[in-house]
Amino acid sequence: MARILIAEDEPDMLMGLRDNLQFEGYETLEATDGEAALQLAADQRPDLILLDVMMPKLDGLEVCKRVRESGSTVPILMLTAKSQEMDIVRGLEVGADDYITKPFGVRELLARIKVALRRSGVGPSMSKVLHIGEVEVDLVTGKVQRGEETFTMGHFEIEILKMLVEHAEQPVERNKLLDEIWGLGAYPTNRTVDNHIVSLRRKIEKDAKHPKHIVTVHSIGYKFVP
Repeated sequence: MARILIAEDEPDMLMGLRDNLQFEGYETLEATDGEAALQLAADQRPDLILLDVMMPKLDGLEVCKRVRESGSTVPILMLTAKSQEMDIVRGLEVGADDYITKPFGVRELLARIKVALRRSGVGPSMSKVLHIGEVEVDLVTGKVQRGEETFTMGHFEIEILKMLVEHAEQPVERNKLLDEIWGLGAYPTNRTVDNHIVSLRRKIEKDAKHPKHIVTVHSIGYKFVP
């Protein structure tokens, strides 16, 4: 069974997460501050990280950024008490794969974890490098090279981009993205897709506010324009 690193400084929340995950058969590692989480991520190589945004020593955003800078593609699910969209987008921009806002239900969390673990199995046969304008995208590592800037996509961003590219020039409905990428049991919303699109544009588009490649199709969803 997969091993999950829980990085959470609130004792009650940490205990609840640990007990529920172990009940489901997962092995758990635990950290109560950002530095310990970063060390465990490097030493123990967990299969997934549950990462609280607000932690002592290093916050979750910095931990996520450093994990990605190390070259790790481990799925990272951010836990946040903040509901502001920009905080969510910041997490996605530094390489988080998904987020869940406190308070959340155990069923929703477990569904998100299962989807993230399932999506993390990207094999060599899927190795592919895309060239989008002046940007180079590695769909295996999630690395995006735009000029001298390097970004890292999360697993869900990779899946969104792959699906849009597969249907190039054709509108893809939000619900189709939700169903095929997250799955019906994961309880995502349309805003889940929109937030990942915002983050994806900031990595790929030269001008994220006026995108040329990941285009909104009003009342439908999005389409990819090569």
